[in-house]
Amino acid sequence: MGITMVTGANGLVGYALRQMHEPDLAYVSRADADLTDFNQTKALFNRVQPDRVIHCAAEVGGIGGNMIHSGEYFRNNIMINLNVLECARLAGVKKLISFMSTCVFPDSCTYPLNERDLHNGPPHPSNFGYAYAKRMLEVQSSAYRKEWQCDFIVAIPTNIYGPNDNWSLHDGHVIPSLVHRCYLAKKNGEDLTVWGSGTPLREFVFANDIAQLAAWALNRYSEDSPIIFTSGIEISIRDVVENIAGALNFKGSLIFDPSKPDGQFRKPSDPTKLKKYLPDFEFTGIEKGITNTVEWFEAHYPNVRM
Repeated sequence: MGITMVTGANGLVGYALRQMHEPDLAYVSRADADLTDFNQTKALFNRVQPDRVIHCAAEVGGIGGNMIHSGEYFRNNIMINLNVLECARLAGVKKLISFMSTCVFPDSCTYPLNERDLHNGPPHPSNFGYAYAKRMLEVQSSAYRKEWQCDFIVAIPTNIYGPNDNWSLHDGHVIPSLVHRCYLAKKNGEDLTVWGSGTPLREFVFANDIAQLAAWALNRYSEDSPIIFTSGIEISIRDVVENIAGALNFKGSLIFDPSKPDGQFRKPSDPTKLKKYLPDFEFTGIEKGITNTVEWFEAHYPNVRM
């Protein structure tokens, strides 16, 4: 079948793909090429000569990073995606899957989030630079499919978590940041204070599930429109925190601070299209996924990404 190249291989999904031990996968990271540079990207494709690409590379951050570095995130992600997809086209890549995020959806949107609503309004102001850059993955893929018949597809996973996440206390996403904070609170004999009431609902997907779905889509999915990777199951932030505390055997108090913002109460996404293709796919339960994630973190701390 030839070589499948995975960009962003040191990230969350790239790490999960490595754990599948699939043959003929070439894992590339920033050490191999600066994907914001067209010549370096083209040279990478010439070296690896992939038949297929799983494109995970991106510059990402939490809400703070998105607000401070909106221009940088827009510029770098636009350049990464433009270069990877163009070099894939020039190299005659037969299939390419790229990843967006549910943050790309319009801020004012009907729920559940559906693939057809992607461009029906601006994204939330807090991450508009990153979100617009990631939206362009769908536009570029669709345009290349129309003019050059490139089999380039796009997936939209909901909140991914798992081993080898970004564990930053200030710029990480919900689960890794909470795991790190809870770990330190346990170590220091302190209580854990969590912003907000804990009542908002979110969907989380274990990174290993996303890796399996990416492998499936690379072989079986070729629609022009994106596909959302989600179980459709929501869980409250309070339940997430309690699961993390249980996995860490944390004995301190969990204090929810309702004076701090909760954010949107819920942002459900529509699993209908995925279920049409994979009605029997079993997502990893949140308790099992968090336990696995916490065990990995404890085994690797402090040598983790932050």
